[in-house]
Order: sequence, then C-alpha cells, then structure tokens
Amino acid sequence: MTATAVRVDSAPAAAVKRRRRSLGWLAVVPLLAFTALAFGLPALAMLDGAFTAKDPATGATSYTTGNLTASLQGAYLTALLGSVKLSAVSAALGTLLGLPLAQAVVTSRFRALREAVLTASGVLANFGGVPLAFAFVATLGNAGVLTRHLGLTDKGWDLYSFWGLVIVYLYFLIPLMVLTITPALEGLRTQWREAAQNNGATPVQYWRHVALPVLLPSLLGGLVLLFGSAFAAYATAAAMVGSSIPLVTLQIADAISGNVLVGQENVALALSLDMVLVAGLVMAVYLPLQRRSARWLA
Repeated sequence: MTATAVRVDSAPAAAVKRRRRSLGWLAVVPLLAFTALAFGLPALAMLDGAFTAKDPATGATSYTTGNLTASLQGAYLTALLGSVKLSAVSAALGTLLGLPLAQAVVTSRFRALREAVLTASGVLANFGGVPLAFAFVATLGNAGVLTRHLGLTDKGWDLYSFWGLVIVYLYFLIPLMVLTITPALEGLRTQWREAAQNNGATPVQYWRHVALPVLLPSLLGGLVLLFGSAFAAYATAAAMVGSSIPLVTLQIADAISGNVLVGQENVALALSLDMVLVAGLVMAVYLPLQRRSARWLA
C-alpha cells in the first residue's frame, strides 16, 4: 500500500475521532450549566456584594474595599484566625490518628472487619451538624452521661471549649482521613517491604525511609482535605458553643442576621470571600500533591 493510500485511509478515521470528541463535549454541557447556575452565580453575587457599600441615608450603592478591610480587623480577624487555628489543630490530629487506623484496616486479615470499618467511616465522615452536637452534649456535656459517671467536671473537663470542639470535629475527621489514606496504603507494593527486609531494614526503618516518603504527598493531601472540611463546618459549632468561641462561620451568620450589628450583610459577604480565598489556597496545595502521589502509587 502506498503512502498516499495510507493518508487517505487515515483521514476518515481522524474525522470520526474529532466528531466523537465534539459529541463528548455535548454530554458535559448540562453539568457545566448546572455548575454555572449553582456555583457561578452565587460566587459572582458574593464577589459583587463584598465590594459594594450602601449609603443608609440615600440608599445609593458604590464600590469600595471597606468591607474587605473591615473583615480583616477586630473581632472578624479574630474569628478568621480562630477558624484557621481550630481547623489546623483538628486536621493535624485527625491525620495522626487516622493513619494508624487506616493501616490496621489495610493489613487486617478479616475482610468483614475491614468492610465494616470502611462502611462506618463513610457514614461517620458525613455525620455532623446539630445531631452530632446533640450526641456529644448528651454524652460529654455538663450533665452528660459520661461526664457525671466519670466525674469529669471535677477534673476540669469542659465540652464547650476549644479542645472540646476539637474532639467533636475529630469524630468526623478521623473517618474522613481513613477513607482518604486507605487507597494510598493499598498502593504500597509488597515488593518494597520485601526488598527492605532482604537488605536488613527493620519495620521502623522501612516506614521511615520507604513508606512515609512515598505516602507523604497523600498524607499532606489528606491533611489539607481535613483542614478544608473543618474550616467550612458551621452547624456543629453553632449548636454547641454559639458565639463563645470566635469562628468565621459564626461571625458570618451573626452579620447576616444582624445579631450584633445591623447592616453588616456586605461585611458577611467579604468574610465569605476571605473563606473562599483560604479554600483556594488549600486546593492549590492539595491538587499538586494528589498528582504527585498518583505517580508513585498508580
């Protein structure tokens, strides 16, 4: 067959491939439209409101950066830093406690136990809000069952504090970490452990020099994911501590409802924009880490 014939035969195949690709894009259009309506329009409204100020006397609106400036001062800045601190501590503890639990699940010889733990993790990772707050108040609150039975109040225990809220957040962050890191642990090849043992490495040396360096991108990615989940949580903290602990999500709710100051709705939008920027930084760290870990564990 001549080169001309090959080019003629390949031309229709290339045209068919291009048509299939164009039809594939048509299938994505409904998803793109839904994303634009569900996320794009609210994001634009938030962005517009964050930079808009309304004159209470005349009702005229104008663009300004005053809302953003106010969101980074005083009680608002304290709430933003409080949310970052709470999320960072909760995410770090969730990562440290979730890794050994996930390793125990992966290495377990009992398939039923492993499936039960993973199923429970999937349920608990999405269990939050008012039901979670009520469960902990009834168990570890000032008049909770365990609090009275163990005499925790006399020992200085206080559920409605920073560390009490951290413990509540760990209830759904640890299962989330188990779900996140389990695929990475399953990707660790048996040959790597055997090669390390054949060269005289102890289990501690294997984890220090082989497993943990390979898992580090996935661990950091899980840490970032847990941080974002804790940072965006609202209902649990609102039901438990109210405004006694400064958190940005609670400040946004107070500003919108006018519980503290009236006419601060645009400042609430500016606070929401601050949260979006923090979440954007988190995702900017998370996505490269996921791509890097995929190259090792594929």
